[in-house]
Amino acid sequence: MGTAPRRLPPGLTDRSPAPNLNLKATYVPRNSPKITVITPTRLMPNRLPYLELLHVSLTAQSVEWELVLALDGAAPARLPRSVTRDRRVKVLELPKVGAASARNPALTLAEGDWIQYADDDLFPADAFSVRHTYALERGLGWVAGWSADLFEDGSTRVWRCPTPPGVHDRGAVWTYWPTPQATIPLGQTQMIARRDLVEAACGHGGLPQGEDFLYVGTLTALSAGALLPVVTYFYRQHGEQLTRTHDHDRLESASRRFAWQAGHQLRRLLPPVDATMPTAA
Repeated sequence: MGTAPRRLPPGLTDRSPAPNLNLKATYVPRNSPKITVITPTRLMPNRLPYLELLHVSLTAQSVEWELVLALDGAAPARLPRSVTRDRRVKVLELPKVGAASARNPALTLAEGDWIQYADDDLFPADAFSVRHTYALERGLGWVAGWSADLFEDGSTRVWRCPTPPGVHDRGAVWTYWPTPQATIPLGQTQMIARRDLVEAACGHGGLPQGEDFLYVGTLTALSAGALLPVVTYFYRQHGEQLTRTHDHDRLESASRRFAWQAGHQLRRLLPPVDATMPTAA
């Protein structure tokens, strides 16, 4: 059995200075990646430093990884040299198609056995190892950790999602999303998941937003997984987030209803958990 997950330092429970992430921008040649990180980006000039810091946080991971950057209508010449000179980084050029449609073809380039979706945010140094080890030891299809909001002043605040820590049967996560208007049960960037399950879940649905809700609902309906009570993702909070635009608010209700309904219907149609074989070896 796996060891107990590392407990959060008490200082992360409130808005407080961000912890030292022990990031080192060093390159160590590696062979086959175990985790593929997929990040859609429009390479907006004001966000390029964020992308560079995402890459730096990846170099601190002890689990082999690769990064697939899906350029959503952006010119590759705008990519920072510090990122492109890393042989673990792949670049997929696309017309402007939106985040969901950028993530899906990027999945076809993945060589890792596990998938991690990310934006231009940050990972703590043990984000991959703690979840990857737990998943392999328990034979799970996905493992998530907590995320923490990272504010522009460097302070953080842990988001404790409605899904409680522990192991969850397939389909159980959606029981923590009682209505479309309620807080989502789990975030996609909190999770690593087996690539075969991500492919079976058909990636991200064709929604202009809320596609991540749909992804989480489908994926967690296909396999048992776990949520560990440890921060594995720092989510940037700033004034230019797409979630703060007027168009986002106009579409939010419809996207939520669609994703909520899809997750519940999938859970209803799949055979009961005790009537199926184990979801992972």
